[in-house]
Amino acid sequence: MAVGGGTLEARVGAVFRIIWNAAEKFAADDGWAIASYIGLTLLTSLFPFLIFVAALAGFFFGSGELAKEAAKLLFAEWPEVVARPIADEVERVLTTPRSGGLLTFGAVFSFYFASSAIEALRVGLNRAYGLVEKRPWWLLRLQSLGLVLVGSIALLALAFLVVLGPLILDTLGTFFPAVAEAHELLTFVRIGVAALMLATSLILAHIILPAHRVGFRDILPGVAVTFVASIAFGEVFGAYLSEYLRNYISTYAGLASVMIALVYLYWVALLFVFGGEFNAAIIRARRERIEGANTLSHP
Repeated sequence: MAVGGGTLEARVGAVFRIIWNAAEKFAADDGWAIASYIGLTLLTSLFPFLIFVAALAGFFFGSGELAKEAAKLLFAEWPEVVARPIADEVERVLTTPRSGGLLTFGAVFSFYFASSAIEALRVGLNRAYGLVEKRPWWLLRLQSLGLVLVGSIALLALAFLVVLGPLILDTLGTFFPAVAEAHELLTFVRIGVAALMLATSLILAHIILPAHRVGFRDILPGVAVTFVASIAFGEVFGAYLSEYLRNYISTYAGLASVMIALVYLYWVALLFVFGGEFNAAIIRARRERIEGANTLSHP
């Protein structure tokens, strides 16, 4: 992240100004409301997305077990206290017998509704980068549907590799006994795959979704901020809920798990939007520095 030369104090001041500028622009761009919209849309798109993933798994592999593993990967970066109730509901949805195959109306509608989350992310990034969307709505929706399809297939492929892991270890264990003791590593592999999925999704979102292409170097600072802050927030939020979960349950009763997931997704969405604002603030600072240098060289 280029913030100009000078002394350490000047560099720290420049970074602080960028963060402050991003925060001010976040508030001016209705970032709180946009984050609320994204968080709610992510929650309402979660079940349709996993239903579509289950339909794909049943169509290509004839089994819903792979969809369950895909759901585990999807929730691997969530705090356990947040993910557990939602994952239980997801498992009930995925294990419910359904008539028909991939092309049933349920799978088609799930496919469509799952794309709403991508449209919400697009709105947040366009607002953060100060871009006006001029592409027709149907083209944007087709792009979102394509991303849902590609994301579903990629998720199933990763889940297939994770499911295949124990079989590979058992096979290698017949030739290399030390490998047979490495099953504990699969948990870390699952977490690593989930972290890779999160980082890749953030990068692709910033590259593909905005109305105009943003340079790869320009998106990295905001992606890094969102990635690190999301994981850190998940740890803090999980620790907080471990202490005060009873308060949530007594306050929201049967809606506690939904409210917890909604609060979690709201703050993750907020960090996502702020990542875009952070990138935009760096771009503005760089542009102002270049314009200032040009003014000095051409008075």
